[in-house]
Amino acid sequence: MEQPLYTSTKVNNEIELCEVTNPECKSQIERALLNERISYYIRWPKPSFFNRKKYSCVFCVNDNFQDTAENLVRSVCDENGYHVRFLMRKSPNQYL
Repeated sequence: MEQPLYTSTKVNNEIELCEVTNPECKSQIERALLNERISYYIRWPKPSFFNRKKYSCVFCVNDNFQDTAENLVRSVCDENGYHVRFLMRKSPNQYL
């Protein structure tokens, strides 16, 4: 029996690329990632007692696109003067 092509694709290898606290920065990063056809998702962390940022989201991308996405985010944020915190850590898979 022949295996489908997608079975050799590595899955569950997302990384938390960066944390954004500015809504305008978020939308510009989204636009840039979409223009480059980089798949991503946004994780909205629950505010804790010590971390009470009103607006904070984490961009997660496949680790195969880490370098491209990082360079893209850096160029968008440097160009517009936004502050972004790069995390570069494995994303916790809460759905498994």
